[in-house]
Amino acid sequence: MFERPRSGERAILMHASVGGPPDTIENEEFLELATSAGAIVVDELVSARKNPDSRFFIGKGKVEELSDSVSKNAADLIISSAMLSPSQERNLEKSLNCRVLDRSGLILDIFAQRARTFEGKLQVELAQLRHLSTRLIRGWTHLERQKGGIGLRGPGETQLETDRRLIGKRIRQLKIRLEQVDRRRTMNRQNRIRAEIPTVALVGYTNVGKSTLFNTLTDADVFVKDKLFATLDPTMRKLELPDNCHAILIDTVGFVRDLPHELIAAFRSTLQETKEADLILHLIDASDTYRWQRVRQVNAVLKELGADQVPQIRVYNKIDKLDRNLRLMNNCRDEGQAIWLSAMTGEGISLLLAVIGDRLRRKKINGAIRLKPSQGRFRSVLFDLGAVLQETTVEDGGWLLELNLDERAFSRLLKRENLPSDILQQVATTKFSKLAQQI
Repeated sequence: MFERPRSGERAILMHASVGGPPDTIENEEFLELATSAGAIVVDELVSARKNPDSRFFIGKGKVEELSDSVSKNAADLIISSAMLSPSQERNLEKSLNCRVLDRSGLILDIFAQRARTFEGKLQVELAQLRHLSTRLIRGWTHLERQKGGIGLRGPGETQLETDRRLIGKRIRQLKIRLEQVDRRRTMNRQNRIRAEIPTVALVGYTNVGKSTLFNTLTDADVFVKDKLFATLDPTMRKLELPDNCHAILIDTVGFVRDLPHELIAAFRSTLQETKEADLILHLIDASDTYRWQRVRQVNAVLKELGADQVPQIRVYNKIDKLDRNLRLMNNCRDEGQAIWLSAMTGEGISLLLAVIGDRLRRKKINGAIRLKPSQGRFRSVLFDLGAVLQETTVEDGGWLLELNLDERAFSRLLKRENLPSDILQQVATTKFSKLAQQI
């Protein structure tokens, strides 16, 4: 293993791609990621191959070029924009005598620096251990066999097995702790639904100004800085709306292209708040030349999380950097409303609050639902929410319930239980007893 220097890391960025030269947008973002991690970028090399090399990912000529650059610039670290396999990472380190990190490892390192809350630290540690478990052999190449000639015998495989067991044990412990956190989150969500408090999730590509808007809307003091993933831990605050209404505003972690799967898995409980939200504010940097690519990438992550069906308002931020005025638009292609504002100057905030209040006006539904004996847990949830007006038992041991609850909350429950949307029969309270007699 190569030891991490105590101060500053002189890094060489390797922009590697397959099938063509790396995209300019990707190169710029990769440079921002490295800078955000605290790297001192001393050189950048570009490599484009038709097919990745099984040993190094890049060609031998590029390996030699990297080696020369490492010596010339006294580099401590090489960061690859391409995802490297454990063997490719190990082979490059052997050939270059320098620590090698790929894009997933870089993002995990940034998240480790930014995590502040107990839950955030647990999630980052879980993601790091999952990533590390595939790369254990790198640290024990000098002990990689148990048998050999004189002076070559060592506890290599035994040490690897011990490390794997310890990591596996720690991963199980982290999962148990995160399950406990998830249960508390679920309980809090149910309390909000029961109290009819709507939730609004603030999402967007990293560094589009989410924390600035969050602070402006809620008078919070979330850390703000012009760098990728400046804030990591999700924050919830009360959002005051017109007509003495209020909601809960949730500031989520920023999205980025090709977010490592280990992170998505580890942060799934946190991102679940987005899926369960009543409304999503999709914040977009209006001054970003590549904003449409960012929008597509955020929507792709939302779809992966199952949050693509949640109503969405697009908020174009940073109009103070453009020659644009405050405005409200109705997007085409059923993309919802769009507001152009500036979170920094506060221009457009009152309009955004008015639009949020209008979108969150709740519609109540009243009707009867028939549950089977096996659906007792769903029946218990409905009672916990205070949605049951009256109930009667039917012949097969099931129940017929008259419900009155928020339409969005009921839709979420049906989706969670995989029940059809037409399961509710629209009946008035006076007709409920007649319906029960018919059954």
